[in-house]
Amino acid sequence: MTSVATRLTLLSSRPGDRAAAQPGTSGGSCSAALAEQPWDFPAPLTEGYGPGASQHDVVPPGSPAQPAIPQRYRDASPGELDAMISTAKQTLGNRVVVMGHFYQRDEIVAHADFIGDSFQLAQQAKAHPEAEAIVFCGVHFMAETADILSTEQQAVILPNPAAGCSMADMADEDSVEECWAELVDVLGPHATDEHGTVLTDERGEPLASVVPVTYMNSSAALKAFCGRHGGIVCTSSNAATVLEWAFARGQRVLFFPDQHLGRNTAKAMGVPLEQMPLWNPNRPLGGNSPAALDDARVILWHGFCSVHRRFTVAQIEQARAEHPGCTVVVHPECPMEVVDAADSAGSTDHIRKAVAAAEPGQTFAIGTEINMVNRLAAEHPEHTIFCLDPVICPCSTMYRIHPGYLAWVLEELVAGRVVNRVSVAPEVAAEASVALERMLAAVPRA
Repeated sequence: MTSVATRLTLLSSRPGDRAAAQPGTSGGSCSAALAEQPWDFPAPLTEGYGPGASQHDVVPPGSPAQPAIPQRYRDASPGELDAMISTAKQTLGNRVVVMGHFYQRDEIVAHADFIGDSFQLAQQAKAHPEAEAIVFCGVHFMAETADILSTEQQAVILPNPAAGCSMADMADEDSVEECWAELVDVLGPHATDEHGTVLTDERGEPLASVVPVTYMNSSAALKAFCGRHGGIVCTSSNAATVLEWAFARGQRVLFFPDQHLGRNTAKAMGVPLEQMPLWNPNRPLGGNSPAALDDARVILWHGFCSVHRRFTVAQIEQARAEHPGCTVVVHPECPMEVVDAADSAGSTDHIRKAVAAAEPGQTFAIGTEINMVNRLAAEHPEHTIFCLDPVICPCSTMYRIHPGYLAWVLEELVAGRVVNRVSVAPEVAAEASVALERMLAAVPRA
């Protein structure tokens, strides 16, 4: 099996596809710089997210960039890097835990002690107090979460601090605070009926007019915002459970930053689309009337994942035409029309379990990040598995965790030095942990 790093010239993800659009052209949205090495970033970053980026990603001011690492890591062959990582891990033993997200490249997953989705990795971050260091092979918001949930004595390390998340950057603390102030001004602090009477829960406590829910793909500051305003964090695994939790405590939900996960989850729970207005942070009241906000059940932030937004209904139709009877499974970060057209939608763990549980000989068209799709295809040769999108476009920021960076941070630990430590300020961590503990208690549906 090969990962994206060694398949960059194979733009067509399945045999028989029409010629796929070349990256960087009008037919696709993957950057033409995809094949470049992940340390070839301008510092500071000024245009886009660099190698592997979608052209829809916009880098925010002040985004971190990884300083140059020693040349020997940049020059080392894949085999040499593999040996460096293995030797360093063996030397460190249980002093270090390496965690890897499902979307990581194979060369990283091969060395991860635990792999999983955001919910599972958050659980693992809390479950290993014996480790002196947690090396988190994911993106920045995941490492922040690990730092909040781990002990004060543990160091959380992100091999490349430039591994951010364009979706997380779409909701910043100032914009969400402004949104919240406007909502409270229009709706008041408590839920009321048509007569203005304050509604209460089963214990007689006033219901909130709005409960904030942030997706895991957000900064520690926004998790802290939810913690101090009676809100909660969700993942794609437990979004429905979290919305049920929020509706038991408030009349409405402010869901950020991913509009698609919020819309798809709430729609599946029976919330009408007309009661899910979109909040544009660049417009007064998010571009809504007071009446629309008053009638809302879920207020959706104008954010999205650039990878999952690439999937379309046309791709599903083509997959079914070329592979009659195939099963289409997509991630709920995909647009609503794509989720509606698919056979099922769910988290990365849901997708993995759907493939694993199928009878041999099935064909799966999957709408999620290409590294995971390729890995599923290699792990399940009894099935035919391909990505819905004919143009390979990995999570451009996850892609920055190159084996060279992992080897470097591990060998630095062997030498007694901690580099690229992710530390959340204590006051932010205290509030964020409230919302994260609520998330961990909201166990995903079976």
